[in-house]
Amino acid sequence: MVGGNWWCFGDRRSSGEDVSDLDPILLVSGVGGSILNSKPKGWFGLTTRVWVRILLADMEFRKRVWSLYNPDTGYTEELDDSSDIVVPQDDYGLYAIDILDPSFWIKLLQVTDVYHFHDMIDMLIKCGYKKGTTLFGYGYDFRQSNRIEQAMDGLKEKLEAAYKASGGKKVNLISHSMGGLLVSCFISLHSDAFSKYVKKWITIATPFQGAPGYVNDSLLTGLQFVEGLESYFFVSRWSMHQLLVECPSIYEMLPNPEFQWRKQPEIFVWRNRSENGQDSAKLETYDPSGCVGLFEEALKGNEIEYNKKTIPLPFNSSIYKWAATTRKMLNSVQLPEGIDFYNIYGTSLDTPFDVCYGSETDPIIDPSEICHTLPEYSCVDGDATVPAESARADGFPAIERVGIPGAHRALLRDETVFEYIRKWLGLEEQSSTRVKTSKVIDVGLA
Repeated sequence: MVGGNWWCFGDRRSSGEDVSDLDPILLVSGVGGSILNSKPKGWFGLTTRVWVRILLADMEFRKRVWSLYNPDTGYTEELDDSSDIVVPQDDYGLYAIDILDPSFWIKLLQVTDVYHFHDMIDMLIKCGYKKGTTLFGYGYDFRQSNRIEQAMDGLKEKLEAAYKASGGKKVNLISHSMGGLLVSCFISLHSDAFSKYVKKWITIATPFQGAPGYVNDSLLTGLQFVEGLESYFFVSRWSMHQLLVECPSIYEMLPNPEFQWRKQPEIFVWRNRSENGQDSAKLETYDPSGCVGLFEEALKGNEIEYNKKTIPLPFNSSIYKWAATTRKMLNSVQLPEGIDFYNIYGTSLDTPFDVCYGSETDPIIDPSEICHTLPEYSCVDGDATVPAESARADGFPAIERVGIPGAHRALLRDETVFEYIRKWLGLEEQSSTRVKTSKVIDVGLA
């Protein structure tokens, strides 16, 4: 937990200073960064939190969150036809992005893996922001595409609400991770509304050009959101995998094949090949465009059992086509004039880039084995999830880009990040000794 009233020249609330001059802030979460509830469609039954939860997490996740993509609508729809997945709107949207498992024991033990925007919300309140007047949150169903109508309409409604509640003041957006891609899609589809309601946009750890190692492996073997002892009580890697292969948002974070990477991200597979009756290991290489064939091979027999039915979950070519259109949109989006843009990206941590399955001594015999194989990564600099190369390549005319040593989610509770946010929002005096002011900075090298 972060504390200290020195943050904003002392506590503006207790000093008697009028805080009505503060421009409103809207916090926008990323993938996995919103509470999801399962709400019964009928009159009876209880609404159940299914993301994030520790107790009975995997069982409830499989029962209520597993989904199938509907190519006719573009939405991913849960297999449980008796309920809907909804994002709670309590506390002006802040509840859903604060502590992702707000149960008593999690709060008591302060399991920081699920403390999402919590520390930043606390910091902003100490600076004088008031929930419902100058501070709002936007959580959304992160299974869906970043350009889906539901997400776009939801963001527009939050911007309008913040704008009106503050008496017609333009909003300062602070987005994290995939939330930056969602904002980019909103700019592309609703540029006029963005210009009308937004003053500044600060984005943190956004995979503008994709998250190669992280996402490639997510589609092949799944994802573990929580590490260490807590992982035994959380959603399993395999259960998460079965959801992610049906999530457009994940496909939209595949590495951008049109981006001029310093080195193209690749997937390597040691394959067993037989020639003239003799087996040998051959290393096969797949670039961003060629990975599709590998995904199709590896996931061809992927399936789940749900309500005593076998449901095939291969690589979804319909989602891939949808995501390719989203990528074209992201590649061409332009920031409207008059918007101040700032970019914070994580550095100094080994971040997955290339992924390798199998080995020369233990090659892959059948591609389906990949889905049950832990990968070896070749890493680059970044925040352990998003390469710095991708996160800083926003393509916008930034006022400032800053690299800060830190992990992807931990940046949301990092004091150096808070210093820059306060500076950019005009909440404290600029100090040449505490906060740098150059156009592009890497704090880890400063």
